Amino acid sequence: MELPALTPQYVLGLAALLVLAADALWPTDRKNSLLAGIATLGSAVSAAVAAWFLAAGVGVTPLVRFGGALAVDQLALFFTVVFGSVAALVSLASYDYVRDEPHRAAYYALVLLSTAGMSLMAAANSLVTAFVALELVSLPAYALVAYLKQDKGSVEAGLKYFLVGALSSAVFVYGIALVYAATGVFGFEALASAVAGSEHVELLGVGIVMLIGGFAFKTASVPFHFWAPEAYEGAPAPISAFISSASKAAGFALAFRVFLLAFPAGVLADVGVPWPMVFAILAAVTMTLGNFAAATQENVKRMLAYSSVGHAGYVLIGLAALGGSGDSFVVGASLTHLLVYGFMNTGAFLVVALAEQWGVGRTFEDYNGLATEAPVACAALAVFVFSLAGLPVGGGFFSKYFLFLGAVNSGLWWLAALGVVNSALSLFYYSRLVKAVWVNDPEGEFDIRERPVGIYAAVVAAAVATVALLVAFGVVSDAAFSAASVLVGA
Repeated sequence: MELPALTPQYVLGLAALLVLAADALWPTDRKNSLLAGIATLGSAVSAAVAAWFLAAGVGVTPLVRFGGALAVDQLALFFTVVFGSVAALVSLASYDYVRDEPHRAAYYALVLLSTAGMSLMAAANSLVTAFVALELVSLPAYALVAYLKQDKGSVEAGLKYFLVGALSSAVFVYGIALVYAATGVFGFEALASAVAGSEHVELLGVGIVMLIGGFAFKTASVPFHFWAPEAYEGAPAPISAFISSASKAAGFALAFRVFLLAFPAGVLADVGVPWPMVFAILAAVTMTLGNFAAATQENVKRMLAYSSVGHAGYVLIGLAALGGSGDSFVVGASLTHLLVYGFMNTGAFLVVALAEQWGVGRTFEDYNGLATEAPVACAALAVFVFSLAGLPVGGGFFSKYFLFLGAVNSGLWWLAALGVVNSALSLFYYSRLVKAVWVNDPEGEFDIRERPVGIYAAVVAAAVATVALLVAFGVVSDAAFSAASVLVGA
């Protein structure tokens, strides 16, 4: 049986409808397991179908749908695996986290719809489709961050995220309008041809700069990162994991498509926007500020938030190196890092969700001695943070190695050196957290009366995946480099 090319997206949309239908048909208070099961299964099936398509060679030749609005290629399928996997872990963990909250069906439906928007962003083939998919990602995310209505921090974070996000969307869509005014087209392939002969160089340059600003916001890159610590700290911990992992990856997926297909570096030589250098500067500033800010935090959630900013700087190396001699390699390295990052960063935030369920405080001192009561979760936390730092305990070691190697091969050795220095700095503040849970004596008694099955299962699954990606990194890297070669060759 030949499935439609957009089957992963259809699965996510159908799962969201099933969640809403189940809520309407069985309006009782005992259906949380059903809703969480539908959301987890739908996300996992979407990721599995995308992985199956990748293994079968679907997307080697891009499958264009809806008059060129969408193009299903190996890059879109690869990122759909990332989005579906993260959404499955988040939905599974949310079974316990939102068990006693109202409007659970809306929560799971919004997670699924936002995931569907991410997969559509990865397959976007025109600026209009990209903007519509971006809004499908963002609007549910605003509501999810403010989901805990009785928590002032959650509501405040949701409001700030919405206001800054609305401004970012306005900048992004205005950039699209300027690009259209200069070229008269929206499609990526048509843009690559129109840009070369455009007479409105200044207008086009301003439009591209505004598009870069929109991408910088979506990926929490400096100087558009200031919303991230507030949103991640106030949001429910599973949602912090979701927007810091999957949503960030979606922003990079779209950025790679736009700057490889629509605005290749060689074509923009006369426009006056040397965007590889712009991204190089963004990468350097983002990774440095993110890691230095994380090193000064006493709040664990804010530390992970600034750490997420730092990792955005690492992936920006992939965009900075475009136009060099190793485009395919450095794009593939960025893809592998985003996939591994999806598991290790999601897992770290889910351990925080577990601590919140137990009433553990938010500072490093509050985590002192937690391993005496929760050794499995704290062992998983050590795997996550050390892999984030680049130690050979998880797939983060190889993904960072290939990313820095790609920078060196592209002539950006100084950026690779800065990345190594920042990774060493990150080891300092990650070690503080591991020392707190494993070495320090507890400040008081932990009131742990239950072991949330859903969160524990998600944490263990993420830890197993993080370690497995170290052992079987070749499988992931082959798929990533294949997707990158298809996109670069396009």
